[in-house]
Amino acid sequence: DLREQVERGELLLPVIFTVLVLCSVLLYFKVSLMDPGFVKSEEEVKADKNEEQNIVIPQVSSSIKMRRCGYCMVKQPMRAKHCQVCQHCVRRYDHHCPWIENCVGEKNHPLFIVYLSIQLVVLLWGVHTAWSGLYFKQSWDWLKHNIFLLMSFILIVIFTIVVLLLLISHLYLISCNTTTWEFMSYHRISYLRHSELENPFDQGVVLNLWRFFCSCHLTAWEKIYFHRNYEPV
Repeated sequence: DLREQVERGELLLPVIFTVLVLCSVLLYFKVSLMDPGFVKSEEEVKADKNEEQNIVIPQVSSSIKMRRCGYCMVKQPMRAKHCQVCQHCVRRYDHHCPWIENCVGEKNHPLFIVYLSIQLVVLLWGVHTAWSGLYFKQSWDWLKHNIFLLMSFILIVIFTIVVLLLLISHLYLISCNTTTWEFMSYHRISYLRHSELENPFDQGVVLNLWRFFCSCHLTAWEKIYFHRNYEPV
């Protein structure tokens, strides 16, 4: 379909498809290479006391005792977790993604969702494009000439299903203001296990989505937690 449109001089859809593919590739490298929210040590924070750094890192009340990581020995904010692969503690840790070879944390999680969304559009378009080139005939000659297109179509369909399920699961967790790690390890996380509320960070779907996609700074989750839970952990 795209080739026929180019031959007819109709370039709008082919150009849009090409731009989406390029955006998908650029977002992949951006999410892979960016800082997911690594927790800095006290020495690094003191060495970088410029105005931008003070805005980015939220201040936690001195009355709240922060846990110290047993691996990298940094003071660990609430919802942070040490990643054994990256060898760093990550703020609002969601999971370590082997596809991007990076953690998904508080800083790159929104961009990761944008990447998945664009990737899903490209894959769905790819399924349609591959299907438009398939004309099924029950003969070995047809199979011999179309085997690579058929395999490509099956592969794209599989990846489309995987990305669709991944995007749906992430959007559901975001709407609840929880992470993959918290959802899978609820009974092993002290601040969730000892909380009076099932999810102390849930502030309603609208506010959860707004905080996730529209907040331009990191969140001090301790303030939300201790505001809704009177007993400290």
